[in-house]
Amino acid sequence: MRTHDGSGRMANVSYDASGPRRLLGRLRDVMAGSGQPQERLDKVVTLIAESYAAEVCSCYVMRAGEVLELFATHGLLQSAVHNTRLRVGEGLVGEIAAHARPIALADAWSHPAFAYRPETGEELYHSLMGVPIVRGGRVVGVLVVQNREERVYHEEEVETLETVAMVTAELLTVAQLVNRQELLPVDGNALLPLRLEGMGLNPGVGIGVAVLHQPQVRVGRLVSEDPEAELERVRAALATLRAEVDGMLDDDTVKSHAGDGFGDFRDVLETYRMFAEDTGWITKINEAIASGLTAEAAVQKVHDDTRVRMAHVSDPYIRERLHDLEDLANRLLFHLVGGEQAASRGALPDDAVLVCRNLGPTELLDYDRTKLRGLVMEEGSRTMHAVIIARALGIPVVARVAGVLTKVEPYDPVILDGDHGQVFIRPGDDVREAFEKSLKHRRRKLAAYSALKNEPAVTRDGIPVTLMLNAGLLMDLPHLDETGATGIGLYRTEVPFMARASLPQVEDQAQLYGRILDAAGDRPVVFRTLDVGSDKVLPYWHGQPEDNPALGWRSIRISLDRPAILRAQLRALIRAARGRELRVMFPMISEVAELVAARRLLDMELEREARLHGPEAMPSGLKVGTMLEVPALIWQLPQLLPRVDFVSLGSNDLVQFLFACDRGNPKIADRYDVLSPAVLRAVDQIARQCRAAGTPLSICGEMAGRPLEALALIALGIRTLSMTAGGIGPVKMMLRSLDVGAAEDYVRGLMDLPDRSVREKLRFFAQDHGVALS
Repeated sequence: MRTHDGSGRMANVSYDASGPRRLLGRLRDVMAGSGQPQERLDKVVTLIAESYAAEVCSCYVMRAGEVLELFATHGLLQSAVHNTRLRVGEGLVGEIAAHARPIALADAWSHPAFAYRPETGEELYHSLMGVPIVRGGRVVGVLVVQNREERVYHEEEVETLETVAMVTAELLTVAQLVNRQELLPVDGNALLPLRLEGMGLNPGVGIGVAVLHQPQVRVGRLVSEDPEAELERVRAALATLRAEVDGMLDDDTVKSHAGDGFGDFRDVLETYRMFAEDTGWITKINEAIASGLTAEAAVQKVHDDTRVRMAHVSDPYIRERLHDLEDLANRLLFHLVGGEQAASRGALPDDAVLVCRNLGPTELLDYDRTKLRGLVMEEGSRTMHAVIIARALGIPVVARVAGVLTKVEPYDPVILDGDHGQVFIRPGDDVREAFEKSLKHRRRKLAAYSALKNEPAVTRDGIPVTLMLNAGLLMDLPHLDETGATGIGLYRTEVPFMARASLPQVEDQAQLYGRILDAAGDRPVVFRTLDVGSDKVLPYWHGQPEDNPALGWRSIRISLDRPAILRAQLRALIRAARGRELRVMFPMISEVAELVAARRLLDMELEREARLHGPEAMPSGLKVGTMLEVPALIWQLPQLLPRVDFVSLGSNDLVQFLFACDRGNPKIADRYDVLSPAVLRAVDQIARQCRAAGTPLSICGEMAGRPLEALALIALGIRTLSMTAGGIGPVKMMLRSLDVGAAEDYVRGLMDLPDRSVREKLRFFAQDHGVALS
């Protein structure tokens, strides 16, 4: 480090590497000593100031309303203690809290965020180093040191102060200098009925009692005396953890279902085990031990750092992989501290609704899955590993329920509605009775849908409609038999890419695609090539941030710019389809030239594989199609249709682009209705041209899987619908009660209306004509 020597120059000061361990040892004595919490905190800031040769050390603590209060200081005016307050984001202290990142400045006064508080007497001090005090992934305060002269702080000094801040966090938490209840939101704390909104990630209704998932382990011993012994403890715990995951991989549930849809279940666990061997994560833990922390304190420190960083990461896939790292840290802590808390997870009530902030895949598997009625999360998304496993186990999931952990108590009655993304805490008898009736009704409906699976999908006036399945994981494939679907109208090949930590090799892809074709048997499978970008991000591709990713570098645009990746995928598909028909569909085609370029790559791979492996290794037949999602392609259909064997209309993106409406933006996602005259007219125009050209047309967006929307599509001449498994039963029931002739005349009349939506008119038509919509 350097400080002014009085002559206006910077003087070099060597860094004492043994200082951190001595400081932690002295802090341990203060923590274990007697006295009131305030007295001990006063001693801590004095000790830190002395250790850093700093004139000032101050500790700010978070109060209600995101206000930082000066709780203790060595060097500033004592009259400012408990009187000086800064909002989060105000001044340098507020900046540290807002971003959960350290700041080290030789001249703090020149920083634009500096806020001068005259009551502290800090006008004498120019340099500043501050770090967030983090506990449980939440900033609970800020620790600051200051010097009179300009001083450049070493990186090692910052890291040491972060370690000291962790010890200070323990003092703040244990001593409860600020009552935890003060920091909880006021809304919903009373034991009153409460309805919370979230995002339904897995359909279904769950009725039960709340079980709070609280994986944090109480770390009692923070400072170590023997770093080598602590390193050995971590090595042993890691070995036990890896063996535990290996045991899960050999679990009878995973092994017995390996061929019928749980392949991705196993992939999740194998990816998780790879995280357990991550050298960067382990290195950080080892470095924290070297600084003087115990093994469990080091794991906790890395754990908290990870959680804070996660709050500032926007990439959804990276956030979800960080959840896996959290899961690992918790499991490692259980092994270091003792397994009693882990073992207690199995003691569930018979109707448990698990409530958590987020969840790792193995944490979910720790619970008795036969007693879980649902999962409620403050975070989460569809590609989160725990959600993938919950979907495989048929557990309803509602995620992104803000503040749910602060509003629910253990064993509170809870109802979650995965269909509509709602959670009811302490519901009244009327609400509970309504959901119990709804659950019984749902079971009757499911039984009725199941009874239809072997019945033909034919309308009342004898028009056959092909109902196909949208899929993206091996665990989706059993739904083919469960629903009686004719085949897979859309297999999203990007989902397995997203569930892996690196780009899968050709043989790995070929094996996966072969299993899909095996499961489908003689039923057709349409493979959509890699469709990433926008909201689907791969962890091993680091593109530049885009202002509007939905309209940016995504889908076929990426594949054509990275032809090696597309060629590898096409090669894998050709090998998987050996002796069987191959159907390939290119996504997000905006102009015919893009289709021609993609088809050229496919032809090159066909020629290559035939040359290397002979005609007998080729598919028995080939059909090439395109997604129609970009409106510009509507006006290129005369040039497009002669070049494709089929077209699949992707209603989600097509409607988004037609209305210039971001469907991921909750403020406008429901502003425009797919059952508007504009959408119906666009679909009608596409259907007419495809019929004239003799080109099969299907719909594979969400529109196809809802009975009322499907009614409109069938009336416009669409005869192939592809949807999620949950939509096939309701849509089949609807179309078997539908007279297409009557519906066709009515829907065509709706297209000429100026209404923003014709939904209610269409619903009344269905009611008047006895069409089953639910």
